[in-house]
Amino acid sequence: MTYPDSVLYLYALGNEIKTVKLGLDRIRALLAALGNPQDRYEVIHVAGTNGKGSTCAMIEAGLRGDGVRTGLFTSPHLVEPTERIRIDGVPVTGVLFADAFRAVHECAEMLLAEGTIDMHPTYFETVTAMAFLLFAQAGIDTLVCEVGLGGRLDATNVVNPRLCVITPIDYDHEQYLGNTLEKIAGEKAGILKPGVPAVFAPQHAEANAVLRAALQGPLVDLPAIHDLEENAFACRYRTDRFAVECPLAGPHQVVNSLVAATALHALGHSTAGIRGTVWPGRLERVSRNPDIILDGAHNPAGARALASYIEKYFRGKRRVHLIYGTMRDKAVDEVTGLLFPLADRLILTWPDNPRALHPDALQQPGAQIAPNIKEALAMVDAGPEDVVFVTGSLYLVGEARPLLMNRVTR
Repeated sequence: MTYPDSVLYLYALGNEIKTVKLGLDRIRALLAALGNPQDRYEVIHVAGTNGKGSTCAMIEAGLRGDGVRTGLFTSPHLVEPTERIRIDGVPVTGVLFADAFRAVHECAEMLLAEGTIDMHPTYFETVTAMAFLLFAQAGIDTLVCEVGLGGRLDATNVVNPRLCVITPIDYDHEQYLGNTLEKIAGEKAGILKPGVPAVFAPQHAEANAVLRAALQGPLVDLPAIHDLEENAFACRYRTDRFAVECPLAGPHQVVNSLVAATALHALGHSTAGIRGTVWPGRLERVSRNPDIILDGAHNPAGARALASYIEKYFRGKRRVHLIYGTMRDKAVDEVTGLLFPLADRLILTWPDNPRALHPDALQQPGAQIAPNIKEALAMVDAGPEDVVFVTGSLYLVGEARPLLMNRVTR
């Protein structure tokens, strides 16, 4: 089976959110048949609503900078599914991805024939098993593992972590996790294990109470920040335990980097490697003169972070162009209410995805409409001092990124 074949089969299993089957019995049976590869390395398990991907990326970069052989498992991907599975900071090859898919798929078919499992593992379950298998085959030392959805019943919650990390909790995927912060926090807290230390980002009071009640091991507190220096694209600071240079943009990354650095320090590692973090599609500047920034702000918390960033560094100082496209199942009114008033010029489009929302549904006076992201980028008439944001959906960002990177490298 080739890499394209494996990707097509995965997509045929259905959208990883819409076809989610929360529960651990199927993934446990599958991993047991594969020899429980997830038990062959130490794991840092990271849950949360926003910031968990960038926090994972910073922890992984810190470990790698300290000489650790790393695995990094994150979701979703921007362009290729191989991005989800990184070994020593590099996405696995298409050949390795296809080989892992074949092994997991054949194992699943065997378990189905035996009646051990009730259905073929879902998209996310399959990729999770593939990742755990590839990390074991590569002989990594430490896996930094991002939860896919929630925590308690997420397919990744079969690991025996050395450390648990929970980033800021907010509203998202309420149809699966509950419609209150307490319920959502209860699902995220499901990754906490007896005797395992945990690091919590600052939380809403309701979420904080739930997390602390669920804590089963020591809590590693966050140190105070001193001498903070930040600009639109990076920050640096020190604490009484460590110093941090964070290359990721946005005020929210101060907190994310502090959580990542605290996790590294708690495990006895240096925080110096954080300066080498790369996290595509999240306030990522991909072009200059004008600055073009990609950010997958797909939920209210992400939109608030992006709005705060625009307010702090650009509004009233530079002309802001906003290209926006999203999915139908998102909190569109709340997100657009935060972002659209900050735009001097607004271009609406939609990702190439069956769940995409057509711009006509937004009924935004004065906005231009483009049939796709390529046309939307062509419509931008920004001057060299302007700033352009592409946002609303990681799918849209994933479509925009190769177009813009090709433009930069030509």
